[in-house]
Amino acid sequence: MATERYNPRAAEPHWQKVWEDAKIFETRNDDPREKYYVLEMFPYPSGRIHMGHVRNYAMGDVVARYKRAKGFNVLHPMGWDAFGLPAENAARDNKVNPREWTYANIATMRGQLRTMGLSLDWSRELATCDPSYYRHQQKMFLDFWNARLVERKSAKVNWDPIDMTVLANEQVIDGRGWRSGAPVEQRDLTQWFFKITSMSQELLDGLDMLDRWPEKVRVMQQNWIGRSEGLLIRWALDKATAPAGESELEVYTTRPDTLFGASFMGVSPDHPLARKAAEKDPALAAFAEECRRMGTSVAALETAEKRGFDTGIRVVHPFDENWTLPVYVANFVLMEYGTGAIFGCPSGDQRDLDFANKYGLPVVPVVMPEGADTATFQVAQEAFTDDGVMINSRFLDGMKPEQAFEEVANRLEKISINGRPQGERKVQFRLRDWLISRQRYWGCPIPVIHCEACGAVPVPDSDLPVFLPDDVTFDKPGNPLDHHPSWKHVACPKCGGDARRDTDTMDTFVDSSWYFARFTDPWNEKQPTTLAYVDGPSGWLPVNQYIGGVEHAILHLLYSRFFTRAMKATGHLNTVEEPFEGMFTQGMVVHETFKGRDGWVAPADVRIEESDGERKAVLISTGEPVEIGSIEKMSKSKKNVVDPDDIIASYGADTARWFMLSDSPPDRDVIWTEAGVEGAHRFVQRVWRLIAEAAPVLKQVMPKSASKGEAGLISKAVHRTLKAVGEDIERLSFNKAVARLYELVNTIAAPLQTAAAGKADAALQAALREAVDVLIAMIAPMMPHLAEQCRAEMGQDGLAATAAWPAFDPALIVENEITLPVQVNGKKRGDLTIARDADQLAVEKAVLELDFIKSVLNGSAPKKIIVVPQRIVNVVA
Repeated sequence: MATERYNPRAAEPHWQKVWEDAKIFETRNDDPREKYYVLEMFPYPSGRIHMGHVRNYAMGDVVARYKRAKGFNVLHPMGWDAFGLPAENAARDNKVNPREWTYANIATMRGQLRTMGLSLDWSRELATCDPSYYRHQQKMFLDFWNARLVERKSAKVNWDPIDMTVLANEQVIDGRGWRSGAPVEQRDLTQWFFKITSMSQELLDGLDMLDRWPEKVRVMQQNWIGRSEGLLIRWALDKATAPAGESELEVYTTRPDTLFGASFMGVSPDHPLARKAAEKDPALAAFAEECRRMGTSVAALETAEKRGFDTGIRVVHPFDENWTLPVYVANFVLMEYGTGAIFGCPSGDQRDLDFANKYGLPVVPVVMPEGADTATFQVAQEAFTDDGVMINSRFLDGMKPEQAFEEVANRLEKISINGRPQGERKVQFRLRDWLISRQRYWGCPIPVIHCEACGAVPVPDSDLPVFLPDDVTFDKPGNPLDHHPSWKHVACPKCGGDARRDTDTMDTFVDSSWYFARFTDPWNEKQPTTLAYVDGPSGWLPVNQYIGGVEHAILHLLYSRFFTRAMKATGHLNTVEEPFEGMFTQGMVVHETFKGRDGWVAPADVRIEESDGERKAVLISTGEPVEIGSIEKMSKSKKNVVDPDDIIASYGADTARWFMLSDSPPDRDVIWTEAGVEGAHRFVQRVWRLIAEAAPVLKQVMPKSASKGEAGLISKAVHRTLKAVGEDIERLSFNKAVARLYELVNTIAAPLQTAAAGKADAALQAALREAVDVLIAMIAPMMPHLAEQCRAEMGQDGLAATAAWPAFDPALIVENEITLPVQVNGKKRGDLTIARDADQLAVEKAVLELDFIKSVLNGSAPKKIIVVPQRIVNVVA
């Protein structure tokens, strides 16, 4: 009787219930086995999971199941990054409370993730919007504040006029809000900051420890922290032009060697010198105000037209009292970076050159390529930014820039201005403090009370958490907490007088900067962490393997690294400073786009037809032709999304998982195709059919390796694959592991059919039984439901989910043959494959039998044959 097809609709729910009932994925903190913590970045509960989630969590699940099989006590939890503006917008649009919207989405997505068969410890599930979570976040905020890692100060901020909230510089993309897309404005507001800059050097040095992070991610963080070594130069103001009370202008530069190429000074519109000058110059004041309406992001400033306003103030060159330079207010200089002032050297900086050309300022080349002619070298439209030799720089001429840097620094350190050195060596960082205040409702309340008499007062620990009120409305612009009738009105904890709560909530990046630590003991009601479990000898941190998108390479990872250090400084961690030991950034899931007469068309509505080797697409409903567009990231806007529920319903979770793991290297994009999914499904069915058909014969057979004959070939293939697949999973090279398993199935397919027909001898049956057992163990991390079904079919006791990873036999993975390159008179002509233990005479004899050697010798004897054992053969003709 023909074997029934594997039915994932029946098998997958069955095995998921078996795992759940047995609670085999619930992790005990007191388990004595070696710990292994694998974590995928937790999702935002937007409503439904997408194929990117399937890929991300399938990868993490392979690692978790594999490590569990290798004998580790594995922690593999799940939670929800649940605060944020989308919920607030949805509440406004749908007239529901954000909490209802969020928890309804969580319920939907939890159900979808469960259908994937992920080996998650759901008992540790958390949501950042739950008071049981954010009460501890409020406690840490207060502890950080007490440790001087939190500061409240007035600062220029990015204001999103649509979302009506401030944004960190990192959340401004090309001058626009990262969510609303609205042009960002600059405003002066009093805000809360985490003092991440206090750890700039630590965060930079710590990157050297992260050898299991992608190099590109480490470089992105290095660039964001932006350490530079330079010189703080104090330029004396020309007394005849200086505003009253002003005598100098401080500029930080990494290129003091180019001082003799300076042609102007640029200051921020908010620089004290600019503000003072604007008091008596309405045109300057208007220009400065116009500059303030630009975004504060570096990208916005770099792409904007470079504009300036001559203040009439001039500075004196440090090395020539008769040389003065004009001071411009420039729209590309930020008060928050450096000193809020620059000196412009047009010949060595393209931005400065564009500015100088626009305003007719001198351009003096001070660095030229070595070997160029000093008399003829010029800079006109393109700045020279490469290394070279100093020119037009008086006592620096002929030096290399590095030598000139030292010479300028040494000289200026010895010159005094207003009682201080005119030059002072300094290390500076691009990194700025982390602005965490957000003017919105759906976030963690900042636990501070403002009192006219006492100032900013921390909420007592006994009053935590500060709950969000449920009775809010979204019918007015701005923050609902501001116009709530009663929530913000409280008594001061110090004096008992009338006071008000801080109505800002925390940036949601705060929520995700410590959730990995909370997972280690989410039941602790008194403290954010349990020191015995979080790190140290019996703790979980750092996360052994973290998996998530490269889009979080700067913000989330950098903030988490700061938070970990801050938690250590305030006693919430023992010793750990880096939260993630290993980091992996997976590629995106992409799909073809389709466009019909009325716009974008979903893949589910399209039928692909092939005619004369050409692919065409038509609408299933009408047969109308559809244009096949480019392959792009799956997005709702272009409708090129595939619903995981549809795939799991049609093919099963294992097929979806297998395809996601098999199609391309995990750090690259995977192209979702119907043909690829169908191919993965055929493999699932093939594995099932081969094992199910052979099971009646093999289930009574004891597994045993063989070393000779057909059985030996099978055993060797199985053990070589077992070793390689384990190594591939350790390296997260899932696609290579999948390819090896395809190859192994091809190798054992015919012998399994022979066994099913009752035509295999005892040695072959024993080797095949071992092959099947090992194959089931190897597919279990990737296709766990199929593995359980096959294991049950083979009559094995226990579950694949709890079975140990098999050990390979070193004797069976040794290759008995080697391939030697063969040279003729020192030039390679071909290869010789021969037994590894062949002696020199056997090698010489085999070489002379090679066709290309016979052709070269043409019947003559070689003068000499040189054999370097197991390395190379050279025939001297």
